[in-house]
Amino acid sequence: MTLIPQPHHPAGGALLAKLHEIQKTRGYLSQPSLEQAARELGVSLSQLYSAATFYSAFSFQPRGRHTVRVCMGTACHIRGGEKLLERLRTLLNVSAGQTTEDGAFTLETVHCVGSCSMSPVVRVDDETRGRLRADRLFRILKAHGLTDNAEPESKEKER
Repeated sequence: MTLIPQPHHPAGGALLAKLHEIQKTRGYLSQPSLEQAARELGVSLSQLYSAATFYSAFSFQPRGRHTVRVCMGTACHIRGGEKLLERLRTLLNVSAGQTTEDGAFTLETVHCVGSCSMSPVVRVDDETRGRLRADRLFRILKAHGLTDNAEPESKEKER
């Protein structure tokens, strides 16, 4: 006999799978999507929020089509990670944690991407770029859709 009613738990992995599905489909976890998922899974909304806030893979804000992550781990920091971040802030005209007005890029900082031997490192989506210098970032972003007029004075440097 149970003295305290225990919350219902969905079948193994269903909750996280549902959160990943929403994130992939919508690009972020919206309140209405989470409410619907809670009903479908038969769990409380707080259980979904608890899982979603635990993992950094989930976002509650709309994200860009491309995610740019700057490693700020020790090796990357020492070898110029802050310079890369500053250049990306200028190129994208956003701060870390923000998305460009056109919805193309979300800029983030991360503690480590596990590529210390290639530091400093920037990841664009699933592509890791290492041993970077700030003057190479415009070309990398341009390959992912950054418009030419985003940094006109860089065109000569990047060619």
